Amino acid sequence: MNAYAELSRRGFLGNIVTGLSGVGMIDLLTRGALANDTAPQTHAPHFAPKAKRVLQVFCPGAASHMDLWDYKPSLEKMAGQPLPGEENFLSFQGKNGNLMPSPWAFKPAGECGKPITTMLPHLAEHADDIAFIHSMHSKTNTHGPGCVFMNTGHTSEGFPSAGAWLSYALGSANQNLPTYVAIPDVRGEPPNGKANWSNGFLPARHQAIVMSDQQPIRNLARPDRIAAADDAAARALAAKLNREFAEQFAAESELQARVAAYELAARMQLSAPEVSDLASETEATHQQYGTKDPNPLKAAYARNCLLARRLLERDVRYVNLYCASRASGVDGLLNWDAHKTLKTDYERHCPILDQPTAALLTDLKQSGLLEDTLVLWTTEFGRMPTHQAGTTGRDHNPDGFTCWMMGAGVKGGVSYGATDEFGRRAEINPTTVWDFYATVLHLLGFDHEKLTVYHNGLDRRLTDVHGHVIKEILA
Repeated sequence: MNAYAELSRRGFLGNIVTGLSGVGMIDLLTRGALANDTAPQTHAPHFAPKAKRVLQVFCPGAASHMDLWDYKPSLEKMAGQPLPGEENFLSFQGKNGNLMPSPWAFKPAGECGKPITTMLPHLAEHADDIAFIHSMHSKTNTHGPGCVFMNTGHTSEGFPSAGAWLSYALGSANQNLPTYVAIPDVRGEPPNGKANWSNGFLPARHQAIVMSDQQPIRNLARPDRIAAADDAAARALAAKLNREFAEQFAAESELQARVAAYELAARMQLSAPEVSDLASETEATHQQYGTKDPNPLKAAYARNCLLARRLLERDVRYVNLYCASRASGVDGLLNWDAHKTLKTDYERHCPILDQPTAALLTDLKQSGLLEDTLVLWTTEFGRMPTHQAGTTGRDHNPDGFTCWMMGAGVKGGVSYGATDEFGRRAEINPTTVWDFYATVLHLLGFDHEKLTVYHNGLDRRLTDVHGHVIKEILA
């Protein structure tokens, strides 16, 4: 009887342990669509690429084109008069007032003489390397869908971002860091948050890993109580067991794929702290970027810019760098959405963007990385040339805005397309988000019509069923 009771207790407890192990194994096998999520997969470029990696600087809130990059003398000449032909136009938040010139002067920049606002003197120094696209237009005038559209080519959530497409196409160029990294602003995530760097219907491994100077990689830190020797021994044992398993069960590709993902996570535990250790940079570099600026928002963004450079030089394929966040109900305070007080808002935002971003571009150029790095500056749509009724701000304008490119394969010091004389609508060579990304993929060596994934009965692509390469801005 005692023997039976003893056996029963031990057997019962043993079965619990075994059962829980099985539950854990089931979780490993089902979480993340194992085989497709972690198995390496790359696609040969369709032709020789100019770029190997991408930096995308995104300014959420719809940065005003005619106050930053798109100089409109007619706004000064006709200031205070109604917008011709649209005297009673109702935009996103209602009735518009009269034409309002930019509060700041524009100054010719570089040898190309491109007029750029005096609020961005450091970025203006790069004018000869930039190809401005002044004829962008969007399908939406709402921030959330607009940000997602600019990042994915679709206004609704659930589609892969451009960075996810590049991760899918090219795979990783390093062994110890993510292929795709998103760096949100210290003020918070952009409108629609993680949908901006989602993998959509692509395998989950193509979603961006979120990093920042304040938070290297979430949930990746090793416990302090584990000694280095014990950690090394555990890794060695795990590697030995993994090798033995691979030899014994060569057909079990699903679990091998998950093992590979965990091994990458282990390598990231060692490499992520190193890449985010900005203290190793020189004092001159910190001064150049402004990481110790008295403005804590500028200093935080500057540190993120420096982090972006460190990621790019370690061959991270795609880095999304955000300057500002979702509005969070505070008009114009956290992002570029200047409905009421444009001058006050942009005098807060422009210094945060200007010096750190320009320092990052200078670093890329001086190091030679710009030769095979494509840099994008984007926002979700533009703003009206009129003031919003009863305010000194501008309302949403999806019909005309500016984005730009520089770096690998891009012809610098040029402007493509144009809005009308007031900046109201794209008038010359209207350009879509799909055209923009068709050009990006072209510079990365891919025909945008051939980089597809079959999903729900359709061959899906970043450019939907549209898009053409903007050949005029190619070097």
